[in-house]
Amino acid sequence: MLTAVAELVAERGPRPAAVAEAIGTALGVEECVLTIDGQQHTWGTGTGTTARAAIGLDAAISVRPPRSRLGAVARELIPVIDLVRLGLAVDELRATGHRATAELADGRWRAAAEMDTERRRVERDLHDGTQHHLVALRIAVALADHAASTAPDSLPTHVAGLTERLAAAEETLVRTAAGVLPVALVADGLVAALDAELGTHDDVRLDLADDLPRYPVPVETAVYFVCLEAVNNAHKHAVGAAIEVRLAETDEGLAFAVRDDGPGFEGPGDGAGLLNLTSRVTAIGGTLRVASALGEGTTIEGFVPAEV
Repeated sequence: MLTAVAELVAERGPRPAAVAEAIGTALGVEECVLTIDGQQHTWGTGTGTTARAAIGLDAAISVRPPRSRLGAVARELIPVIDLVRLGLAVDELRATGHRATAELADGRWRAAAEMDTERRRVERDLHDGTQHHLVALRIAVALADHAASTAPDSLPTHVAGLTERLAAAEETLVRTAAGVLPVALVADGLVAALDAELGTHDDVRLDLADDLPRYPVPVETAVYFVCLEAVNNAHKHAVGAAIEVRLAETDEGLAFAVRDDGPGFEGPGDGAGLLNLTSRVTAIGGTLRVASALGEGTTIEGFVPAEV
């Protein structure tokens, strides 16, 4: 009988159901129940008295109708049960491997998504923060160049301004690379950060509420960079225009606006810069609106809820 069981196991693999079938067929019974580690594997159907015999530890065989010398048969099956257990263990290891592979793939996907998010953050911060300083530096260079040809005595003052602008740009680059927000923003809030960044610009007027409360970091960060980028856009596309930056507290959250009295533009205004501003605000549940017309300047205004 052991030979018949071994042949079937070799053909079908050490599966409990196949072993139960092989045992039942070899014994000529109507039903065979193989119990391994508390799990029952049944072959066939039958009625009548059930004979049961142990097969080593935590394994047993039950057949209908009973067969004589079932205990001796069961003892012969110990190597087969060991093989079945090995097969079950291999199946579990394979399943565990599949789960681990899936989790690894999922982890890699999440890591890739997080890396992409971080890349976009750095990209936005470079665009909204560092570019702002570089535009200001370009303007300062143009002023210095003009002074060199028209008012040489004022050139040292312009050179000093260039040095300050260059230092500010360098600081912003280092800060962005390190993923650290401006010190003033972290320590003192949005009003202090915007005042420190834009207060020295002769063409920018700040209307910032002195009693503005602190908001969650994502809110203050988004509004800070949006205001800087909006001012930067005005410097690039409305050279010489007067710019106003306004912050106001509402019952629901924080309202902000950046206005210029430049030439304005027609159309939807969906350039990369404006899309970048919109994505920053909408990412934290806020809204952004751009209004502009030829000869009427441009207004960028938005709202961010206090709770994000």
